[in-house]
Amino acid sequence: MYQLYIANKNYSSWSLRPWVLMQELGIPFNEQLMQFDEGSSWQSFRKFSPTGRVPCLIDDGTVVWDSLGITEYLAEGHHSIWPSDPLARAWARCAAAEMHSGFGELRNRCSMNCGIRVRLSEITPALSQDISRLAELWNEGLARFGGPFLAGKAFSAVDAFFAPVAFRAQTYGLKFDPVSTSYLQRLRALPSMQRWYAAALAERWRESAHEAEARDAGAVLEDLRTAP
Repeated sequence: MYQLYIANKNYSSWSLRPWVLMQELGIPFNEQLMQFDEGSSWQSFRKFSPTGRVPCLIDDGTVVWDSLGITEYLAEGHHSIWPSDPLARAWARCAAAEMHSGFGELRNRCSMNCGIRVRLSEITPALSQDISRLAELWNEGLARFGGPFLAGKAFSAVDAFFAPVAFRAQTYGLKFDPVSTSYLQRLRALPSMQRWYAAALAERWRESAHEAEARDAGAVLEDLRTAP
């Protein structure tokens, strides 16, 4: 059975992508949850991941790292990973790749921290541009392929790649158009997303760098997590 190494659910947006994908598509795996170390996790995570990062998938001795690499590896044996329609599949791969490599301001200013609510000190022009581009992508996919997911009726890898944005939008109160807002609500309502969120709130461990990133973004209005 697959072994999927992930880090703390409250913080690890990269881990969420293959986790929610495999959960929603019913692909069995054993979860290996590793806590982020204070300062650097390089040494401890290098025990299972060549990059010292998560996520990392191990399949009978084969080590697959990076969320996009894991997705494509899974697609070799699970045809539901990407849409069956060639046009939808091409669009979905492009959109997932754009999320994987882009939206730097969103990542830097709105780091994932599922269990708190933050009022941003400012919406920078670069963040506003990222939000606009996300909405443009989602509206395009939903309109072209009929929804309720980005590439059609079924949840697929492209939705998994945007799943962390659903939590970021909730944490930081990011404003989107009605179509995009409904899509984000649909993602957060998925059973797998509900399980991830509940587990994130139950985590008692705090890592100072991740906590500082959220505090630096603005005023923390609420902390819904179990007390450390």
